[in-house]
Amino acid sequence: MNQTYYDTITELEKMQADREYIVGWMGGYLQNPAREEQLVNEAYEAGYTDGGNGNTESAAQWVKA
Repeated sequence: MNQTYYDTITELEKMQADREYIVGWMGGYLQNPAREEQLVNEAYEAGYTDGGNGNTESAAQWVKA
């Protein structure tokens, strides 16, 4: 792993992003296969896409209120 991975996960946890977004981000960043269709939700998909692109552009949309 690299420091960017750990720093980003720490940042997402501190901002209290939805856990599904974080799990999706990790999977996308590590280029893991996506979950099976019945286990995927909007937060996961957004995280997976952002992780695959190496950014956190939509993370603010998934912060718990």
